[in-house]
Amino acid sequence: MSGKGEGPAIGIDLGTTTTPSYLAFADSERLIGDAAKNQVAMNPINTVFEVDRSSFQRQLCTERYEVVAIQDHRTPGPAEKPMIVVNYKGEEKQFAAEEISSMVLIKMREIAEAYLGVTIKNAVVTVPAYFNDSQRQATKDAGVIAGLNVMRIINEPTAAAIAYGLDKKATSVGEKNVLIFDLGGGTFDVSLLTIEEGIFEVKATAGDTHLGGEDFDNRMVNHFVQEFKRKSKKDITGNPRALRRLRTACERAKRTLSSTAQTTIEIDSLFEGIDFYSALTRARFEELNMDLFRKCMEPVEKCLRDAKMDKSTVHDVVLVGGSTRIPKVQQLLQDFFNGKELCKSINPDGVLIQVFEGERARTKDNNLLGKFELSGIPPAPRGVPQITVCFDIDANGILNVSAEDKTTGQKNKITITNDKGRLSKDDIEKMVQEAEKYKSEDEEHKKKVEAKNALENYAYNMRNTIQDEKIGEKLPAADKKKIEESIEQAIQWLENNQLGEADEFEDKMKELESICNPIIAKMYQGAGGEAAGMDDDAPPASGGAGPKIEEVD
Repeated sequence: MSGKGEGPAIGIDLGTTTTPSYLAFADSERLIGDAAKNQVAMNPINTVFEVDRSSFQRQLCTERYEVVAIQDHRTPGPAEKPMIVVNYKGEEKQFAAEEISSMVLIKMREIAEAYLGVTIKNAVVTVPAYFNDSQRQATKDAGVIAGLNVMRIINEPTAAAIAYGLDKKATSVGEKNVLIFDLGGGTFDVSLLTIEEGIFEVKATAGDTHLGGEDFDNRMVNHFVQEFKRKSKKDITGNPRALRRLRTACERAKRTLSSTAQTTIEIDSLFEGIDFYSALTRARFEELNMDLFRKCMEPVEKCLRDAKMDKSTVHDVVLVGGSTRIPKVQQLLQDFFNGKELCKSINPDGVLIQVFEGERARTKDNNLLGKFELSGIPPAPRGVPQITVCFDIDANGILNVSAEDKTTGQKNKITITNDKGRLSKDDIEKMVQEAEKYKSEDEEHKKKVEAKNALENYAYNMRNTIQDEKIGEKLPAADKKKIEESIEQAIQWLENNQLGEADEFEDKMKELESICNPIIAKMYQGAGGEAAGMDDDAPPASGGAGPKIEEVD
């Protein structure tokens, strides 16, 4: 689309370059992508997903699937062609798989047209390498229904190899054998390609059309369904909405476990008002799915056998599909190929260059001087793009760093002066003044907290004192009532004036002391020596010790 054989990846949903294969029929509109996926818990019957797993297969009408939503959608159509049944705008509608796919394609075309500002008529569509002629024709029909001129149907592994730039790398090393390991949400495909002088030849394909991320989710869902049953004695298997909410939480947890060792699942009011909370470790997740992970290695072996190749002759192993982010899958595949580095992610079309100074071995331990971006770099495997970086420092200590992509000629640079990242004299003087100002403010705040704590301590200690039987019985009823009322008033005032100033707390303290201290002193004088043993219960004076309550902002 750029005129140079390269183009941006455009996703339906804002900020993404991938689109979930979800289509939902709401009351008055169709939702596609994440918008459809996000509402599936509320509208499971009219949300279609996993079309790749079932599209264009006649056996769809007779097979049973674990996913209830798929089972509910389908019905035999003309010539046993599978039809998807939904309620849309108050009517029951039947759609062929081609129509469902065309709706997604139409939406993608509209988004691409809005992004590019041009009308799109032509398209290249990818299909799994194992698709037969009738399946490829059905895919082409979906494109025609969407108003597109499908110029070519290409195999998905071929598209993946092109996206990684392996076709360009192959021209410099001769024939290249590439294994594409594509583990997605609903299907699993392994393809072995030979690339030579721009010609792609599929040597062998293998896979499982009923193995993918959804199956890993199913294991987690079953695990937590049993846990919920143990904890609450409730079975949620008959509630599609609860299952859908649990599945969504499991999918999110699965993604989290690709980068962390433990995660939690929290669902408010999962079933009959009961909240559900549980923790899951990566080790437990791997245990739940280990047989499925190992099953992923079987098609790899079959692919190599069919192509009559040894694994040592494979130059690159390319990971495609979201489920290949699972660490255990990567580990098993890397172990199978004797530790070969995997092609895990397509390079972005831009790179952030960061300039550091220092003598530490690790980049992060040095001082960052500046950063700039070099964009317009075509996708390619690690090590293929050739970036020339030049450092130029003049007599004034000014450092100029430039970078150029030798393939496209894209350039960018940054100038770093010798005081980059350092404070000027004005900055230092300003910070000293601010520090003095903050010190004064801190002192004021400390004074306020101490005054508030002193009043609070005095009031509660005085209340405890007069409630003690040894002291309370020696106080005249009128005096005791007077102290109790003044304490209650002080505590109430405190609750209503938490942000008061220090002098306000001090004034309230003096007011309370002027009422309580004379009464307590008179009691001690009247009791004489008998009261001497009660000093420990008496409240401290305003300057006394006693427990101090620290206030934390």
